[in-house]
Amino acid sequence: MKRLTVNLGSRSYDILIGSATLDQIGPILGKIGNSGMRAVIVTNPVIDKLYGDRTRLSIEKAGFQVDTIQFSEGEEHKSLASAEKAYDYLMEFNCDRNTILVALGGGVIGDLTGFIAATFMRGIPFVQIPTTLLSQVDSSVGGKTAVNHPRGKNIIGAFYQPKVVLIDLETLSTLPSDEFRAGLAEVVKYGVIADPELFDYLNENSERILNLDSECLSRIIETSCAIKAQVVESDERESRRRMILNFGHTFGHAVEALTQYVQYKHGEAVAIGMAFASLLSNEMNKCSPSVGERVEELLMKLNLPIKSPNLNSNEVIESMYHDKKTTAKKIKFILAKKIGEVEIIDEIPEITLKKTLDNFL
Repeated sequence: MKRLTVNLGSRSYDILIGSATLDQIGPILGKIGNSGMRAVIVTNPVIDKLYGDRTRLSIEKAGFQVDTIQFSEGEEHKSLASAEKAYDYLMEFNCDRNTILVALGGGVIGDLTGFIAATFMRGIPFVQIPTTLLSQVDSSVGGKTAVNHPRGKNIIGAFYQPKVVLIDLETLSTLPSDEFRAGLAEVVKYGVIADPELFDYLNENSERILNLDSECLSRIIETSCAIKAQVVESDERESRRRMILNFGHTFGHAVEALTQYVQYKHGEAVAIGMAFASLLSNEMNKCSPSVGERVEELLMKLNLPIKSPNLNSNEVIESMYHDKKTTAKKIKFILAKKIGEVEIIDEIPEITLKKTLDNFL
């Protein structure tokens, strides 16, 4: 396995990347807890059918008592109602502060499990086993845990780091193609914000990547995780620099909220958001038109959407005011200066924002 470390002092942890790594989760948990302790796998029915037995067997062999909680996949299930259901199960299982939660699934399961871990008994340990590309390169790393509110995505949450992130590349072989493509949006984001070589690599190897070439997957996942780790190390709680990871997300989150989290996958909304952010970057004279053109060309090459749904610009702006980065009624945006460099803009004039939205929508 390849090993990266997120260096956060006492909250440091490893990201382990390899093939057939699921069978190692038991010994890994053994380094976190003691034999006889309880581990609770949080997953969804599809992933449980594919990887649940294998994961449970490895954990049981390490001497843990194992229980499982299932939630349906989808952003609409990343809610306080789901968290409350989980608390009921944990109480029923007689869990305590030494119980380890195991998030086995995509971003929804990972975010929800982390939130449950952060809040149950004021904090219990958890580990991430991300099974989608999006969760492997983004949401499983960095300790952002949250549930959604009808008026905003990830509004209710906490910064709470996992004990380890275990990435098994083989889980991508069972991932639906649209889910895989959605994950690629976050990889494109890393290229735009920090790594022009990664951006070029995606361009040059798009066909191999879409065909799940193992060499390509290993490289783009490791590179993405390394960038995420570096940013998180410099700004764990998103006081400033970590905001660059939200390139494309301000508009993307508005798209998700205004379509009730069911019309677009998160990565698809982020792809549309990056296309809009690139247009806004040019409108604000932060970059040349070629930057937006290159971003859109790569997104289309990876079969990702670049056009917005039929939304009202005033409703979009209102939704953006509920974005977590918004302070004192000032909408922040991450804008591109060039491929590999972005800038945090503390306030976008609403007139400019509305004009750009009207041209984009």
